[in-house]
Amino acid sequence: MKYICLGYIDEKMWEAMSEQEQKSFMDECFAYDADLMKNGHVLGGEALQGSRTATTIRYKSGKPVITDGPYAETKEQLGGIMMLEAKDLNQAIQLMSNHPSTRMGGTWEVRPSDEQINDLYQERQGWTNKSVPGNNDRRS
Repeated sequence: MKYICLGYIDEKMWEAMSEQEQKSFMDECFAYDADLMKNGHVLGGEALQGSRTATTIRYKSGKPVITDGPYAETKEQLGGIMMLEAKDLNQAIQLMSNHPSTRMGGTWEVRPSDEQINDLYQERQGWTNKSVPGNNDRRS
């Protein structure tokens, strides 16, 4: 089953780290991610630039309203996403609980992918799972 994992980080904590601490932390994360990939659990993912680069779009009074910055004022900001393959939610939780970012105070939100809606979207686009750009899913 596919899970979408949203990684949150306290940007102030990150900014307070030295360049060497940041590099060491990233090396540890990349090594864990490579292990997940080697074992067939990573389907994809992306790191995000800092929340100061975010733009939020909402509808208000019948038209879009554009706001600089993230939607919510919170201590933690969305730092990246990972698409994970796991046999069930318990395995997905176990895999993400071991991610080095959790030891730094990071948070992972793990949600099952809504495969029914995703399949419907792909069908409407005329895509097969193998023809979707960036899709490593081998389902037929």
